[in-house]
Amino acid sequence: MNKYTEKINLCMREINRFIVGKENIIKLLLISILSGGHVLLEGYIGVAKTLLSKTFARVIGGTFRRIQCTSDLLPSDVLGTYVYSQKTGEYILKKGPIFSNIILLDEIDRASPRTQSAFLEAMQENQVSIEGVTLKLPQPFMIIATRVFIEEEGVFTLPKVQLDRFMMRIPVTIPLPKEEIEILNRIDLIDRFNVRRIFRLEDILWLKEEARRITVSPLIKKYIVEIINYLRKNRYVDFPVSPRGSIYLLKGARAKALLEGRDYVIPDDVKDIGFYVLNHRIGLKTEAEMEGITISSIINEAFKKIPVPR
Repeated sequence: MNKYTEKINLCMREINRFIVGKENIIKLLLISILSGGHVLLEGYIGVAKTLLSKTFARVIGGTFRRIQCTSDLLPSDVLGTYVYSQKTGEYILKKGPIFSNIILLDEIDRASPRTQSAFLEAMQENQVSIEGVTLKLPQPFMIIATRVFIEEEGVFTLPKVQLDRFMMRIPVTIPLPKEEIEILNRIDLIDRFNVRRIFRLEDILWLKEEARRITVSPLIKKYIVEIINYLRKNRYVDFPVSPRGSIYLLKGARAKALLEGRDYVIPDDVKDIGFYVLNHRIGLKTEAEMEGITISSIINEAFKKIPVPR
């Protein structure tokens, strides 16, 4: 167990005070930020996607900005721009909301393709370019984007190249009846939003470095690559899983091992995050739907067919 195990558990409990029934998603967010990844949350309206993001940012001690994506949102509205100062007679950089630790891109698919492309450099390089000047983003940096299931009008398709930048795509489901009762019991606490800060940003950066030191045996690496290649060769898959799939499986497995107090990765670390890392990297051919084949069933098949390393 590492010296932060107790604080990690305290972090989970603090978020759970405000977010009911989403323990697994909270853990996946922690895994993602410790892996340097970004997350796409998908669900129906009002299932606490925004509250979860804001609570997560507060607990880890980070700055939080919410960007409401609309068709008229411009790249400069996100990144910032240079404005002329009459006082100094010079152009001064006015930074946009992207310069925060946790960014919520609410309804990302409502942003135009031009604006969506402005996020790519930030997601991949942890930097942005404004009028030819490259600026580093604060660390840690993580984008949590949301997408609503039922919206069909006024939305743009997320290009595959952008989807691939997300480490995980996570479904956010409607609460069970007993969970919804608990939400009603806690509604005054939730409305007050008196969330305690558990971590400092320095702690998160330290944990990111510790995750890189987690041991991953050659057999686990071979296991990851065999899973990815099984999916690539599946006759129902329309386009292959990119190498980011295997990279994020490895990084995520290391972070999960760290959260559980181990200094080595086991096969279950890979299996437990596999669906969330891979489900948005797979496109199915037309005949798959006709034969009742789903992305979930293909991923489950891969983990069943590939032998677990001993």
